[in-house]
Amino acid sequence: MKRFETVAAALFGAVFLIQALAVAAETLLRKLFNYSLQGVDELGGYLLACGAALACAVALISRAHIRIDLLHDRLPQPLRIALNGLSLLCIALCAAALLRMAWIALDESLLFNATAQTPWATPLWLPQTAWLCALGVFGVVAVLELMRFARLALAGRSSDLNRFYGPRGSKEELQEELDDLRARGVSADPDLPLTKDPTP
Repeated sequence: MKRFETVAAALFGAVFLIQALAVAAETLLRKLFNYSLQGVDELGGYLLACGAALACAVALISRAHIRIDLLHDRLPQPLRIALNGLSLLCIALCAAALLRMAWIALDESLLFNATAQTPWATPLWLPQTAWLCALGVFGVVAVLELMRFARLALAGRSSDLNRFYGPRGSKEELQEELDDLRARGVSADPDLPLTKDPTP
């Protein structure tokens, strides 16, 4: 899953890099040549939809979805595990609902041969297919995570359930930041200013 998270995050970054380059090209063409591509905003909407779907999958794997954990750590462990499972089930159901709505939109676009009301007149089935695929990735990840949760629960591995599916606490986030700094060769001593590691 970690490798998938890396690949999905790279795709997510590439999507918005393309959008940034398109906006830059549009701006330069308008400024220097008084010419417009007349579709950058349309492209941005398509990329945003696909990127958001991929971001949901990445956030699920890295436990970055927002969780209100004010009471979570104060609850008994069985109840914490049950709430973690419930949150995962809700995410999976949300992914399924989004997939269904995306499929309905794609089916209607194919039925009526719909095109975008823009200068490009893009056949809507093209971006909607990409959006459906991105949502499909989110749905598959949600189902796999739910199956993994069930397997760990049946095996009685309570500590792993809390570690893999509980909300990320401030200590865990701090440790991840310190590990990232060390990996980049930056001093992670909290009592010293952040400086480049002098060792080669």
